[in-house]
Amino acid sequence: MRAGRHGLLHGTLPPVAATHQAERDGGLTHLLRTVEALPEGERPWCAGAVVTAGTSTGPLTEGAFGWAVRYAAYDRELPRAQWVPARADTVFDLASLTKLFTAIVAVGALERGEIELDAQVASYAPECTAAADHGITVRQLLTHRSGLIPELPLYEYDGDEARWARLYAEPPVTPPGTARRYSDLNLLLMQRVLERATGAPLDGLVHDRITGPLAMASTRFRPPGSWLPRIAATEDQRRPWGKLDRGMLRGVVHDENAYALGGVAGHAGLFSTAADLAALCRALLAGGGPGALARLPWT
Repeated sequence: MRAGRHGLLHGTLPPVAATHQAERDGGLTHLLRTVEALPEGERPWCAGAVVTAGTSTGPLTEGAFGWAVRYAAYDRELPRAQWVPARADTVFDLASLTKLFTAIVAVGALERGEIELDAQVASYAPECTAAADHGITVRQLLTHRSGLIPELPLYEYDGDEARWARLYAEPPVTPPGTARRYSDLNLLLMQRVLERATGAPLDGLVHDRITGPLAMASTRFRPPGSWLPRIAATEDQRRPWGKLDRGMLRGVVHDENAYALGGVAGHAGLFSTAADLAALCRALLAGGGPGALARLPWT
């Protein structure tokens, strides 16, 4: 999904503004044509895609192309009668876009005084022993400057207690605050900080502080079975290229660690639609003014 800061123009446009609008309209047409081409052909770039683009005041263009479900496996198509077309309300696994929601909840917690940016992680979650030993802060988690490695195979451990314990014990490989390294572990630890500081689970925080106020009814962790007809297949997760052997995934989180942790994780696990993500982008572009962001309970 793409969103921009271009304002909508009304009335008679001066030459420069008219040129700007023509360029913008041409860009939107090009965007739609580009996305439309992605699922074409026998070996397409993707099975299907949904796009929406707009400004803080609303959408400018939308489109749904290709198929939400097309393949039985990465190298084998389903019978044509079983293909499911992509639609405007197709639900996708958001993967690492989940991190954005965790970060927004964190900003809200800062605004509420529930956490402090430069406080140590262990001041909220003392079970995070390695973070305590190395003085990792909330700021360092949110800016990927904790020094932690990108990921851990938590799915290889039996039970949530063992998985979380493995995460808590992982030390940074560089001194915290000295280098930026993108890491799923940062947002998993941030999840624990938020849950300890607020007393609420992450999925509840996302609902109560983001998706509920913004009426994002098609955004949630662990989508119910009733959503399955409009959920897109995500990937064929089989060994040797997959870390787990789960086959074609549809309606369950593809990320192995999020799956092992029950489908709710700070780094992955959310499902959503293009329209719901557009609503969130409009709220963020509004910047807490008269737009939708003002409806969030922490502004």
